[in-house]
Amino acid sequence: MAAAGQERDVLFRLAKRAAAGRVAKQLPLFKVLAIAQVALLARRHVQRLGPGEARRLADLVRRKRSLTPAEQDELRALTAKLEPGAFVGAAADKFSPVPLPKRFTGAHRKR
Repeated sequence: MAAAGQERDVLFRLAKRAAAGRVAKQLPLFKVLAIAQVALLARRHVQRLGPGEARRLADLVRRKRSLTPAEQDELRALTAKLEPGAFVGAAADKFSPVPLPKRFTGAHRKR
């Protein structure tokens, strides 16, 4: 019985991978590159957290609605450390045909 369950899980994972491959093939290359650039940009912002902070942030986000007021404050503090405004500005700057003002991006334009 356990073998059948494992076999089903393997088949499910393979089907999921195949579906993801079909979606990726249907996306124009520009969109794939844009997704990759945003993912790398998000990674840079998440790396501003220490390993313990990143785990704690993930835990708090998973629990969503059952957070105590102290945990809500902790979530706000961890999210602020990610600098979401700078992330949005950097993402907009990455795709803007003209340089955006530094007050939006928080950094010099890098291309």
